[in-house]
Amino acid sequence: MLTAINTTKRSKLPYILLLLVLVIFSLATLFPFLWMISASLRTDVDLFKNPMNWIPQSLYLDNYKEVWKAIPFAQYFLNTVKLSVIITVLQVVICSMAAYAFAKLKIPFKNVIFILFMTNLMMPWHSIMVPQFSVVSSLGLYNSHTGYVLIQLFSGFGIFLMRQFFMSLPNELNEAARVDGYNEWKIFWRIMMPLSAASLSTLTIFTFTFMWNDYLAPLIYLNDDSLKTLQLGLKGFQTEHTMDYGLLMAGTVLATIPMVAVFLAGERFFIQSVATTGMKN
Repeated sequence: MLTAINTTKRSKLPYILLLLVLVIFSLATLFPFLWMISASLRTDVDLFKNPMNWIPQSLYLDNYKEVWKAIPFAQYFLNTVKLSVIITVLQVVICSMAAYAFAKLKIPFKNVIFILFMTNLMMPWHSIMVPQFSVVSSLGLYNSHTGYVLIQLFSGFGIFLMRQFFMSLPNELNEAARVDGYNEWKIFWRIMMPLSAASLSTLTIFTFTFMWNDYLAPLIYLNDDSLKTLQLGLKGFQTEHTMDYGLLMAGTVLATIPMVAVFLAGERFFIQSVATTGMKN
């Protein structure tokens, strides 16, 4: 009996150690977010007191009021929502259509073409930044939302993700649909897309998060203040010699809310996609 109890304890020990490590890493990950929220509720004088109190003695909510006045926060916020939503929708649709073609259609040299697309994942964006900027400028689309949207129409990651999912679906689905008179367009929209809800949700979350946080591309392509995104706008709290940490943290908290909302909305599908990775039908 004692031997069985000791064996059970030993078998649980790795699980307990793993759980402890995960808790420590989780706390380390949450630390910046907790500091951000705490700093957004303080004045700069209170923020740099030594020792620092994590829970402010009095909540300074004026930071959340002043952030809308210190910079055109509402305009930046709307621009970011507009660009993130448009690019996310376009990327999801275009990447899904390209992935379906690579996975299910008989196209000459499609594997070679797919490898060329995958070089987009291996090549850093900085290496194509200058020629891409030259093309956009020559088209007269510099300093416009249209030019910024055009350079973000597809992603190698999105094509790869959706292709892997479509390849896991049996070809018998396509054959049965063709027998029923469906063309490829109807097969894609009425059969493949509904079945790929989990993968689409994952792609949506990743794309929206990346576009919402994008800083370098808007910095290059958007010059007018009325076109700038929220990430560029938050830079306005930093001057040559000072930085208003309270307003910056309040603005960052507000900028984080949409990303959290998008993740919570697609969390169930995202977890389902991760849980079924590697499983065959």
